[in-house]
Amino acid sequence: MIQDLRVECDAEGCERALTEPQLVFETDAGRREAYECACGAVTVTVARPR
Repeated sequence: MIQDLRVECDAEGCERALTEPQLVFETDAGRREAYECACGAVTVTVARPR
């Protein structure tokens, strides 16, 4: 599940762990979570329902 996923910033040279999403959006197509890192990069995860 996406809740079990360890999310890390993928900005060049960063690799900080991202803990709480700042934005969560759910539709029938799946769940999207957006995380903003202290370095300023934004990471978005997408999970489709099973």
